[in-house]
Amino acid sequence: MTTGNGSAGEVEVKRAFIGAGCNRIVNNVSWGACDLVAFGAQNAVAIFSPKTAQILTTLPGHKAVVNCTQWLPSAKFAFKAKHLERHYLLSGDADGAIILWEFSLHKGKWRNVLQVPESHKKGVTCITGIMVSETEAVFSSTSSDGTVYIWEVVFPSTSGGDCKLLCLETLSVGSKPMVALSLAELPGNAGHIVLAMGGLDNKIYLYCGERTGKFVRACELKGHTDWIRSLDFSLPICIKGEAKTILLVSSSQDKFIRIWKVELRDVSARKQEISLASYIEGPVFVAGTFSYQVSVESLLIGHEDWVYSVEWQPPSIASGEGIDYFQPQSILSASMDKTMMIWQPEKTSGIWMNVVTVGELSHCALGFYGGHWNSSADSILAHGYGGSFHLWKNVGVNLDNWLPQKVPSGHFAAVADIAWARSGDYLLSVSHDQTTRIFAPWQNQASISDVDTWHEITRPQVHGHDINCVTIIQGKGNHRFVSGADEKVARVFEAPLSFLKTLNAISRNCSISEDLQTGIQILGANMSALGLSQKPIYVQNEPETLKKSSNDNLDTLETIPDAVPVVLTEPPIEDQLAWHTLWPESHKLYGHGNELFSLCCNHEGSLVASSCKAQSATVAEIWLWQVGSWRAVGRLQSHSLTVTQMKFSHDDKLLLSVSRDRQFSVFAIKQTGNDEISHQLVARQEAHKRIIWACSWNPNGYEFATGSRDKTVKIWTVENQSSVKLLLTLPPFKTSVTALSWVGLTNNRNNGVLAVGMENGLIELWSLSINPTEDGSTRATTALAAQLDPVMCHVSAVNRLAWRKDRSNLQLASCGADNCVRVFDVKAN
Repeated sequence: MTTGNGSAGEVEVKRAFIGAGCNRIVNNVSWGACDLVAFGAQNAVAIFSPKTAQILTTLPGHKAVVNCTQWLPSAKFAFKAKHLERHYLLSGDADGAIILWEFSLHKGKWRNVLQVPESHKKGVTCITGIMVSETEAVFSSTSSDGTVYIWEVVFPSTSGGDCKLLCLETLSVGSKPMVALSLAELPGNAGHIVLAMGGLDNKIYLYCGERTGKFVRACELKGHTDWIRSLDFSLPICIKGEAKTILLVSSSQDKFIRIWKVELRDVSARKQEISLASYIEGPVFVAGTFSYQVSVESLLIGHEDWVYSVEWQPPSIASGEGIDYFQPQSILSASMDKTMMIWQPEKTSGIWMNVVTVGELSHCALGFYGGHWNSSADSILAHGYGGSFHLWKNVGVNLDNWLPQKVPSGHFAAVADIAWARSGDYLLSVSHDQTTRIFAPWQNQASISDVDTWHEITRPQVHGHDINCVTIIQGKGNHRFVSGADEKVARVFEAPLSFLKTLNAISRNCSISEDLQTGIQILGANMSALGLSQKPIYVQNEPETLKKSSNDNLDTLETIPDAVPVVLTEPPIEDQLAWHTLWPESHKLYGHGNELFSLCCNHEGSLVASSCKAQSATVAEIWLWQVGSWRAVGRLQSHSLTVTQMKFSHDDKLLLSVSRDRQFSVFAIKQTGNDEISHQLVARQEAHKRIIWACSWNPNGYEFATGSRDKTVKIWTVENQSSVKLLLTLPPFKTSVTALSWVGLTNNRNNGVLAVGMENGLIELWSLSINPTEDGSTRATTALAAQLDPVMCHVSAVNRLAWRKDRSNLQLASCGADNCVRVFDVKAN
């Protein structure tokens, strides 16, 4: 996973971690026969492995939000995929584009094969596909533009070959679009395919056709009283060695699930067509020379809210002669009532019953958007309203016993800012999804490889406003951070005892045990009713909290369940993260007149600087706050528009700020006696032609970099703490520069690496060397050290970059508008 090296070729970059949430859309997730799960994360297609609970890669290519994914073969066709070396994935986006990807199992490599030529005019809402043979598939897509396409694709027999794509049919369904599709081969009738579709007019339509094209409407099925949300055909069901029947399951916003039986009729039975029984049974349709009877098999009642997805249990491989699979009578449904259910017919009466229910105890998810089986049917996965995954595995031997499993997690909206812990033990991120999350390598696992796996270990803040910026307080004392959201106050949070003990258990650093002895009395925090302030839970009140949380009325609107903070022994799942890992808020910082926009803390941990969105010089002031007393100790005036980023120099003597007004300012900050601060504007200069988005100091000197929407990065030096001189301008970039971070390779000021993040999501590393000349001035030289492979980078703007230096190891963290937090291991020779 190294990069395409740049001209200097001295830097090697590997991917260490990707954190991302799932787009909150119904058909967004697909579980493949290769046992990987695909989902949309903003404009990228993300791939995760349920075995390791890690996101393996993100695939760039879409220019809009990814709405739906579909593996070919999916888990349903795993019995046909035992010998396949290449698996394929379809993804559709909100602009109507559909991309076909190829994944080679042995190499673990991905390839963008093609974009489907005739694209929908509006967003794709559902893609479904079936494997007709090992190298041929038929798939169908529907969109809010009221069209349904049916395609045939022939996969290459050799690797790297071309896929042949043929459009079989284009159906126009009018003003009420279809949102659910399912395809199947008709039993006993080679080459005939049936497509079921349902949507906004509450009916299910069956279309029949051959693989030569031309699909005709066969019949419509009435019964549901609200939108059809999901459809799934079973594979043919064998009775006495003959496959004559397929079942169709449908779910709807009317909270019901219906099972429809499609049965091949005997030709000899044509004569008694007009009996009463056939009148009740439902429609008959003809496909080729065969006719089929449709009837209602069952109505499943049990969910209390919209049922968003239904899926037949994938077939197991049969032991019988001549039959290569066995279709189990088992259905998984997922609903907005926060539950997933497995339905099976009772052995004696044949009545369909709900045999397993999972998810009903969670308070976090506002419901599930979809549920999926894995190919061996021992795991089920739901994706929920909070962009989260929920995975259960059946660990029982004779009896079913479904237990929650680890899954990857992350933000489900743009990630605005990140910060490393002062010891580098964890990474803190804040997002427009109104949460603050902490990701860390989990080191005490008895894992097979010696590579650390990263997980979200804590969600310190769950807020009611989009969070824009964060800074971690440096220096001694407990772990603290300040976050700023779309509100006029900044909030200060302090780590509770439960977090410190968890961190102590998973970290290689021993500095934490000293923190524990400082007598922290706060165990955790509770959510407030409005979701704005988080109240502390004290150690001595612990038993009372536990008693209260066993209330019977947890599901009423008025109560919010009390948090039960615990020391984690394994990575937490969504239910724990959403409630039980909050940090208490210790202070609010009042002063700004508008929404907070940027924050930074000095290296000593004594001052925090903050800025807010501004249209005038008075509002654009930078406020300085004293850590500890949290009183305002300075207001710095210089800019006329929003200050976009601020940074303290390595010795805390200078504060650099950059702004939308295209200027940078350098202030001299002096700590005078009695905790007072004196500040003075040293230099202000219009540095770029457009907004300056980012700045970063040389960690060992008085040089700094600025990056702007004008696609340039400039390196400056502060001379004698009185004036600023331009040292050099990097060659222009292809797009806006939105993030910068400078790291020193040695402890002298000479050599460093500047990470540059751009609006198109790409990241480049530039080596910088700063050398004094004979006449006492400073000279800088630069070279491109590495261009990160686009597959490793973000697919939308990079919002922040942050280096972590640990002796010889370098790690670069990045966050972006594509909802992703990424960590890279960087080796500089």
